[in-house]
Amino acid sequence: MFSPRGASRRRFRLLLLLLCLTAAAGTCVRAQNGIIRGKLFDAADGAPVPFATVQLSRSGSNEPRGTNTDAEGFFSFSQLTPGEYRLLATFVGYDSTVTLVTLSATNEIEYLRLLLDPAAVSLTAVQVSARRQRQRDDVAVSRLTVMAEDILNVPAVGGTPDLAQYLSVLPGVVSSGDQGGQLYIRGGSPVQNKILLDGMTLYNPFHSIGLFSVFETEAIGVAEVHTAGFNAEYGGRISAIVDLSTRAGNKRRLAGLAAVSPFQARALVEGPLRPLGESGGSVSFLLTGKQSLLPYTGERLYGYAAPDNFFTAGSDSTATGAALPYDYRDLYGKLTVSGGNGSQLDLFGFRFTDDFSLGEQTGLNWSNAGGGGRFTLVPPTSDIVIDGVLAASAYNIALREGDRGPRSSGIAHYTARLDFTWFGGADQLAYGFEFNGINTDFTFLNDGGVTFRQEDFTSELNGYARYKRRLGDLIVEPGLRVQYYASLNTVSVEPRLGMKYALNDGLRLKAAGGWYSQNLIATQNDLDIVNFFQGYLVGPESSIAGASDNLQRAVHAVGGLEWEASSALTLNLEGYYKGFTRLLELNRGKLRATDPDFVALSGTATGADVALEYRSGGLRLAGNYGLAWVNRTEDGVDYPTSYDRRHTVNLYGSHEFGPQQRWNAGFRFTFGSAFPFTQTLGIIQDSGLDRNPVLADFLTGNGSPTVLLSADRNGGRLSDLHRLDLSLTRTLPLGGNANLEITGTVTNAYNRENTFYVDRLRGGRVNQLPLLPALAATLRW
Repeated sequence: MFSPRGASRRRFRLLLLLLCLTAAAGTCVRAQNGIIRGKLFDAADGAPVPFATVQLSRSGSNEPRGTNTDAEGFFSFSQLTPGEYRLLATFVGYDSTVTLVTLSATNEIEYLRLLLDPAAVSLTAVQVSARRQRQRDDVAVSRLTVMAEDILNVPAVGGTPDLAQYLSVLPGVVSSGDQGGQLYIRGGSPVQNKILLDGMTLYNPFHSIGLFSVFETEAIGVAEVHTAGFNAEYGGRISAIVDLSTRAGNKRRLAGLAAVSPFQARALVEGPLRPLGESGGSVSFLLTGKQSLLPYTGERLYGYAAPDNFFTAGSDSTATGAALPYDYRDLYGKLTVSGGNGSQLDLFGFRFTDDFSLGEQTGLNWSNAGGGGRFTLVPPTSDIVIDGVLAASAYNIALREGDRGPRSSGIAHYTARLDFTWFGGADQLAYGFEFNGINTDFTFLNDGGVTFRQEDFTSELNGYARYKRRLGDLIVEPGLRVQYYASLNTVSVEPRLGMKYALNDGLRLKAAGGWYSQNLIATQNDLDIVNFFQGYLVGPESSIAGASDNLQRAVHAVGGLEWEASSALTLNLEGYYKGFTRLLELNRGKLRATDPDFVALSGTATGADVALEYRSGGLRLAGNYGLAWVNRTEDGVDYPTSYDRRHTVNLYGSHEFGPQQRWNAGFRFTFGSAFPFTQTLGIIQDSGLDRNPVLADFLTGNGSPTVLLSADRNGGRLSDLHRLDLSLTRTLPLGGNANLEITGTVTNAYNRENTFYVDRLRGGRVNQLPLLPALAATLRW
C-alpha cells in the first residue's frame, strides 16, 4: 500500500544519495595533466583584481587560451602538457604583466601570485575590456555585474551613492517609491528575490527610506544581479538573485574614509594586521559604519518633504511626525586571512538597525544581526577549488500603531554550504550542497481584528551540479538542482539550462531558463501600496484550497542578444517570461476563525529590456528601456499587480573633466508609466453588525468609515513618474594618499510632483520626494 510518509522518506534518501555522490566526486577528481593557476593583486593595496583578462600561450603557438579572473582575482588553466608557457595578464587602468612558466612534468601544478601596477597614465581607449571578455566566455544571461565604481558614477540622493539607488536604474528593476518602497525585479515581488551577503541570506536589506541599503558602497567587491534564468547554484527563490560580496581590507597600509551629508554620516577603516609579503600571505581587516542624520536635519532642511499621516494613510490613526523621520545605523566588520597558495578565510559580522518613528505610540523598528565565515581552499594536488560558508543571522521587526495591537515578525536563518569547482580545458564543473535552517516567530493583526500566529522551525537541504562546455562558438551550461523542504515533506527537482552562441566576434545570441521553487512567504500582497512592515513566515503544513502542495513554483525562459557595436558602444537585448505556477499569500482579508490563513494564486511576468552603454575615456553614458506585463490570477480572475509598470526608461551618465579629471558631472533621468490601483466606489459607515451583532453599539454608534472598492481589481492607473537628478563633484588632493571630495546634488531637479499613493479616506494625494538639494563631503586617505 502506498504511504505518503514512506514516499517522502524515499525522496529524502534519494537527495542524500545525490549529495554523497557529489561530495565523493570532489575527492576523486585528480589532476590528469599540468595546471597553471594563480591570483592577480593590485600592487598598491594588495586587493584582488576581479574580471581581468588572462591569456596563456605555449611557446611557438599562435593560439592562446583565454580566461578571466573571478571576483577574488583567481584564474586557472588545466590539462596542460609539459613545456614552456607565456602568461599575459591585462586589466583596464593597470600595466600589463608577462610571466614565463615551465611545466617540467605531467600532473605538475604551478601557482602564480601576480601583482599589477596601476598605469601611470589613465587609459582612454582599450581594445579588450575585462567585462566584455567575461561576457564572451560566460553564458551570463540576465546577469548584471555591479562594482563600487559603477555606483559612485551615478547621481545619488544627498550625495550618498548607494546600491539601493543604483539597482533601480538597471533594466528590469522597478522601484515602488522613495519612502518605504521596495524593488521588484522582472515581475517578482521582494520576497521572491534572494539577497546574499558574503554567501549568507539577508532579509530586508533596504531601510524604511528606500533610498539607502545596509551595504557600504566602498566596501562592495562585486554584486551580481540575476534578474531571471539563473542556473543551479542558486535556489530557494522564484524570481531573482542579488549576490553581493564585500572586498578584503587593504593589505598594504592603513586607509579609510569619512563622509557626511544631510542624510547620513559614514566611515570606513581598513588595513593590514600582517601586510602582504613575498610569500603571498596576509591578514587584513575592514570596518564600516553609518548613522542616519535625518532625525536631526530632516525637519530643519527638508520640513516640506513629507506630508503628515503618509505612514498611516488608510487607518484611523492620526499620528504625525517630522518630515523624513528615519533613523538607522549599520555596522559591518570583516577579517581576511589569505594564504600563499590562493586559499582564504573571511570572518564577518554585522548589525543593522532601522527606526521609523512618528511619536511614542506609532512607529516601526527592525534589526538584523549575524555573522559567519567563508573560505576558499586551493588543494595543492588537485584541479578542484573548494568554497564554503557557515553563517547565521536573526531579523526582527515590530510595528506599533496607537489604535491597533502590535505586529511582529522574527526569522533566524542558519546556513552551511560547500561548493566544488573543477577546471578542465574547455570544461568547467561546479557542484555542491547546502543546508538552511529557518526559525520563524510571527504575529500579525489584520484590519478585521483577526490575529495570525506562527512559530515554526523548518530546514532545507539541497544539492546542485552545473556543467559548462565550449563547443566552438557555442557555450552550453546545463544544471540541475534538487531541493528538499522538510516541513512540507517535498522534494523539488529543478533542471536549468543556459546557452550562448557567437555569430561573430561582436554579436552573440543567448538563452536560459529552468524551474524554480521557494517556501518563504511575506506579509505583503498585491493590494499593498505602501507597507513598511515586512514580516516573513514559511509555508504552512496544512493544506490550502486550490494548491496541490504548499510549495511556490515558477518557470523562467529568457532569450536575447549581445552586440559590441564598437570598442566603446555595447547593446544588450533580452526578452523574458516568468510563469508563477503557484503562489501563496497571507489572507489579509480574513474575518473569521474559519477563514483560511493563506490563499493560493498564480501569475505571469512577460517583457523585454534593451540596454545601451557607451564608455570612452572619462565619459560614460547608459540607458535602458523596459516593456513589461505583470499579472496575477486568483479564483479565476486575472488582474495586474500594483507594480505592473508597462514602460520604464532610465538614462544616466557621468563625465570626468578638467585638470587631471578632478571634476565629475553626472545625471540620471527616470521615467515610469503609471502603476495600477483599484478604484474607489465610495465610503460607507461600517457598523460591525455582521461580525459582532451582540456587542455592536447600534443605538449611538456610527461605525468606522469603510472604503468600497471596485470589483475591477487594479483597473485604474495613477499618473506617470519622471524625475531628473544632477550631481557635480570636485576632488581636492591633500597630499599623499589623501583627498577631499565635495559633491553637490539636486534630486528631482524640476520638482515633479510624482504620486506615491492616494489616501482614500481623506481624499488626498501623497507625493514622492520633492526637489532636494544637498551638499556632501568625503575625506579619503
